[in-house]
Amino acid sequence: MRGLDIQQAAMFSYLSPEQRVPADHPLRPIHQITDQILNRLSPTFSAIYSPLGRDSIPPERLLRALLLQVLYTVRSERMLMEQLEYNLLFRWFVGLNMDEPVWHPTVYSKNRDRLLRADVAQLFFNLVLERAQELDLVSDEHFTVDGTLLEAWASLKSFRKVDGGEGQPPVDDPGNPTVDFHGEKRSNDTHCSTTDPDALLARKGTGKEAKLSYSGHVLMENRNGLVVDSRVLQANGTAERDAALLMAEAIPGDGQVTLGADKNYDTAAFVAEVRHLNVTPHVAQNNKGRRSAIDGRTTRHTGYLISQRKRKRVEEVFGWLKTVGGMRKLRHRGLELVRWMFTFATAAYNLVRIRNLATELG
Repeated sequence: MRGLDIQQAAMFSYLSPEQRVPADHPLRPIHQITDQILNRLSPTFSAIYSPLGRDSIPPERLLRALLLQVLYTVRSERMLMEQLEYNLLFRWFVGLNMDEPVWHPTVYSKNRDRLLRADVAQLFFNLVLERAQELDLVSDEHFTVDGTLLEAWASLKSFRKVDGGEGQPPVDDPGNPTVDFHGEKRSNDTHCSTTDPDALLARKGTGKEAKLSYSGHVLMENRNGLVVDSRVLQANGTAERDAALLMAEAIPGDGQVTLGADKNYDTAAFVAEVRHLNVTPHVAQNNKGRRSAIDGRTTRHTGYLISQRKRKRVEEVFGWLKTVGGMRKLRHRGLELVRWMFTFATAAYNLVRIRNLATELG
């Protein structure tokens, strides 16, 4: 018998968001780990909020919502608030009941500034990594380092001379004026972005177009491809090696470790500095037109070949961060905020890896 399409709004609902989310939903393991971490961050939250005044939006909910924005590639906070209005899965994950109001996007941004000042992203990342270590998923001997360019949220039209020497272009369109850069020599020494002064002009290689960018870096352990450290620096040309040395120096313990990397790290100064840190540089040899800094005392070992094979997994990290985590085109300006968001996105990547690895291990 055919059912009739009678649409009548129900007055009451007897199912909570918890009951509507399937027991085997992939977000449930992430939700469980996230709640454990946020409970441990509770003293930090108490310290950064005043004991007086009106109750703020719970910082735990802000971080859960931000985590959803990374995991589901929601491109703006306004769209995130829209999803929270009607998406039961999002409401369940954040901790909102069916009839609770959603906060305004600008209020969300202002509250996030407190989390930025307290460096909550780094604390969250450290606790996620600690959870992976408790599950024995992290290697403490073999690592890989690499970097990538993160396109800044700034147009090339904002890249102006720092001395103000260039004249104003004719305003044919006040919102998006035409600017002719043909024949003009521009560099980071003479120009600066008026939209995001921390962003620098950089390109990925010969023949590639230059864009205003930041330089994002990760240190990956080779066993399961988990990120153990991350840095964001200005794209100044030496940022990759500078960040690699900073992260290699921060590797805990005094035992001998290996550090894999691609050909861009094959310089005599970098290799010597890494060895000085009691780290064996498993850097890919760059024999194009010069002598490599990596010699037979490193390449003769089978571990070197294993590191060269394992180091390619770092591209999976950058692939996820750019296609899912929203790091291909940044949505925030300023080195401090970009670094905060990049650290939080790498923590989200680790949460997904921990969930997948726990499922594989049963």
